[in-house]
Amino acid sequence: MQPWQVVLVVLALVLLGLAIASLRIIKEYERGVAFRLGRLRQPLGPGIAVVLPGLDKMVRVDLRTVTLTIPPQEVITRDNVTARVNAVVLFKVVDPVASVMEVENHAVATSQIAQTTLRSVVGRADLDTLLAHRADLNEDLAASIAKQAGPWGVEVEVVEIKDVEIPEMMQRAMAREAEAERERRAKVISAHGELQASTELRDAAITLSESPASLQLRYLQTLLELGADQNSTVVFPLPMDIVRPFLEGGFGQGARRESASESADNVPHIRRVRSDE
Repeated sequence: MQPWQVVLVVLALVLLGLAIASLRIIKEYERGVAFRLGRLRQPLGPGIAVVLPGLDKMVRVDLRTVTLTIPPQEVITRDNVTARVNAVVLFKVVDPVASVMEVENHAVATSQIAQTTLRSVVGRADLDTLLAHRADLNEDLAASIAKQAGPWGVEVEVVEIKDVEIPEMMQRAMAREAEAERERRAKVISAHGELQASTELRDAAITLSESPASLQLRYLQTLLELGADQNSTVVFPLPMDIVRPFLEGGFGQGARRESASESADNVPHIRRVRSDE
């Protein structure tokens, strides 16, 4: 083989190696931000892209949603309660060029901004708001982080406060408060029950007073219920309508006779006193 043929073969191999080395495969969820001799090129889409070795430099940018966990932060709430709060942030890159040109590392920058914003937003709220109204705090966090990360080509989707740790002494105080609140509700419910029961008993008494036969049937039912139990003593209530005739007939006449005899005894005595005079 002639020397020039060897040179051609070597040159062809070198060119083939350079061609193979210049090929880059970009996935569907990625974009390539390429620089040629330091100057920005158009973003490279999914598929095969040509990046010349030594001349071009490409940075891959992932467009998928990233889950960022914010480590627990020591926060002092507005009512001076120390709490440890952690959160999770979901964000994605919508502008790959800005995510490379405007910030060195958009993921680290978003994490630092999220931590600072978490301490700031939670510090403006009191403990009750932090525990009971997390949705409002999540919206404030998302708006604040999105405002600062927007110029970097980052879109914040969700910010959620995961866990809130408070001191043990505060937990016991909250437990006592909750117990007192439950006792108050129980007393109020019991009072309402007594009021409703008294109203129903009044209505039942009015209904039974309008129908004496119903009252008698109620007495008989009470006797049946008492007879079902193994009781040695049975208390049988009698209505005044049944007892009144006996009082007026028997005991009433005896009382009138006694009063008449006493008056008769007193009259002669008065007369004797007059005769003595």
